[in-house]
Formats: sequence, structure tokens, C-alpha cells
Amino acid sequence: MPVRWRDAMERALYGPDGFFVSGSGPAAHFRTSVHASPAFAAALLRLVEQVDAALGHPDRLDVVDVGAGRGELLRALSATLEAATHSAPVGPRPGSARPSPATVVLLAHRVRLTAVERAPRPDGLSATIGWVDDIPDGITGVLLATEWLDNVPLDVAVHADGWRYLLVDPTTGEEIVGDRVDPADADWLDRWWPAPTAGASFEDATTTDGVGATARAARPAQGSSLTARSRSDRPETLTAARAEIGRTRDEAWAVAVRHVDRGLALAVDYGHLRDGRPVDGTLTGYRGGRQVPPVPDGSRDVTAHVAVDSVASAGARVARCAYDLVSQREALRALGADGGRPPLSLAAGDPAGYVRALAAASAVAELTDPAGLGGHWWLRQPVGVDPGPFMARWRT
Repeated sequence: MPVRWRDAMERALYGPDGFFVSGSGPAAHFRTSVHASPAFAAALLRLVEQVDAALGHPDRLDVVDVGAGRGELLRALSATLEAATHSAPVGPRPGSARPSPATVVLLAHRVRLTAVERAPRPDGLSATIGWVDDIPDGITGVLLATEWLDNVPLDVAVHADGWRYLLVDPTTGEEIVGDRVDPADADWLDRWWPAPTAGASFEDATTTDGVGATARAARPAQGSSLTARSRSDRPETLTAARAEIGRTRDEAWAVAVRHVDRGLALAVDYGHLRDGRPVDGTLTGYRGGRQVPPVPDGSRDVTAHVAVDSVASAGARVARCAYDLVSQREALRALGADGGRPPLSLAAGDPAGYVRALAAASAVAELTDPAGLGGHWWLRQPVGVDPGPFMARWRT
């Protein structure tokens, strides 16, 4: 029986046998910045260092990863922190975003890493990493949400004599048109997703392949058979304008920000702004390293781009503080990861070091490519702390 997309996504992704709860985990199906290069975790650690300084180096510094997958990001952060306490200081490599080793040592004894995920705790996870199924209260430090909001379930609407919900058959992905959207969703659409211009029409409201309409090509991640979830690549099957109602994501982000007492909430995701909403939506799926139709049967990831300006506004209302919203390319460059080629002089004096630095720069270049991962949005929301130092560093 067809149901609203929000209900179908909730069961498909987070039900007892849902995509994110059972199986080997999302890393087997798609590739994120965390999987692409250790430079991403290194840049985030540098950001943690900045937050720590702004907070006055508290006795305990929380780093909470919401939607942690199987803990890949926190594993990387933990390994860096642990290595810093057992190795001699070394300088940063060209093209990297590695923090000062001395600073990492100071952080290592105060940082508390916590993963928030509905899946069971994975085997082999360091005892230094906490594992919970809900965001903890009283965070002092950094709350991270890397490619989490795109998997917060939402409803999908089609403009047919006004906005109406699309219903989907969870077993086939076939869609039909349902009732008019309720007042809360209508208000969200009116503010954040402009109605189509005159001339947009609804000719065939039912699809048989479970694929919505959008036309931006997915970009395969370099060095991997997995697909980076940064673009959609689906044939156009509906002639009506679609909208993905982001109100549930606004609410989820507002709740997350509310759990931060002092520090920074950071969301990293692919998305769009009000003036550039895709007329036919972005809903799609990923399975086994390939982009597939978004059939919400639990066998695959079902995801849609984030209305990042709407999410940012919701977080700002909670934090009562200005936010930053920039591309990943800009963010990583501000944190020292520019992907620049190492100097040729290094090749003459240290050939092996030059090769390592060249590989590191290549990995950073993937993270900052504006046509791929570099096009992701970074939303930084300070909470209870002077945002001045953050804003200044952001634009250096």
C-alpha cells in the first residue's frame, strides 16, 4: 500500500532491518569525504582545535558525531589523537590540514569522542569512543553531522493544482498523488520552496520505476568504485514540479543544536538554496557502489539534497547566533587544506617525501573539487561562544 515518503524512508533506513541499522554499513555502498581521504578528518581536528581555544581549553571537550555510520570519522580522529601521544612531533605535510602535533597532544587527554547512531556498536571500536543512539545533552565542544541531514526522512510533494503529497509503494517505488499538504508543510513550502512558474504542468503522476526527476550527473570518486553522494543522475520521468519538504530536517537540526551548551555545531552535506531549488527534486538511491532508483525497501540508501538555508535558519533561531554557510572547498582551504602541488625542490632533496606529499595533495584536491565533494555545504553554527574568532578564521 502506498504511503508518504517520510514514513517509507523512516522504515527503509531506520527500521529493524533498515539500511543504516543492519548489514555492513553505508561505507560498502557509497563514498563520503570521510572515506575519500584522511585529510578530511585532519581538517576537522584543526577545527576542533580552534573551538577548544575559543572555549578556553575546558577540562572536557566533547566531539559528537551524529549519524556516525560505523564510526569511521571518530576512528580517524581517535587514531590521530592516540598517535600524537606516542610519537615525536613532526611538521605538517604540504597540502595537508594536519594540526600542530603539540596541540593534538594537549587535546588528546581532554577530548571525549561520542558516536550517535542507531546501528549496534561495531566490533573493534576503540573503548575511547562512546556509542549512543541519541544525541547527548550538555555538549561542550563540537557536534558534527557529516552527510546526516540528507538521510533525515522527509515528505515529497508534487505541484498538481497546488502542492500534494506523493505516496510511494515501498516494495516497487511506484508513486501516486495523495492529499494536499498539511498547513505546516504548506507554510514551509511557501517560505522555502517557491511554487513553479505558470506553464509547469502535471501530466502523469505515476511512475513505474521508482525514479524521480533530476538531471545532474553523479561523479565517481577517484580511486574507488564507490559513488560519492554529491550529485543525482536520474532520468526525467515526471513532468510535474516536485519539492522535497525539508521541515523535518529543520526540526532535526534545531534539536541537535539545542544539545550544544557551548561550542560549535557543524553540518556537512550536499544541498541547495532557495533561489536554486531543483524543479524536479533530487531523491535518489545508492547500493553496492552504484546509484540506483530510490525504492524504499530497506535494501539501499535513500537520500535527497538538503535545503541548507532553511536548516541554517532553524539552527540560528535556537542558538541565537550568526552562522557561516560556505562550500567545502572554501572551508577546507580556510583550514589549511588547499590541495596545492608540493614544491619541486622537495623532489630533489626528499624524493620519497615528495611522492607522499603529492599523493596527499591529490587526495585533498578530490575533497575540494567544486564539481564533487568540494561542492558540499558546510554550515557552522556557534553556540554560547563568541563567534568572532570562528568568522575570522573562516575567511583566511
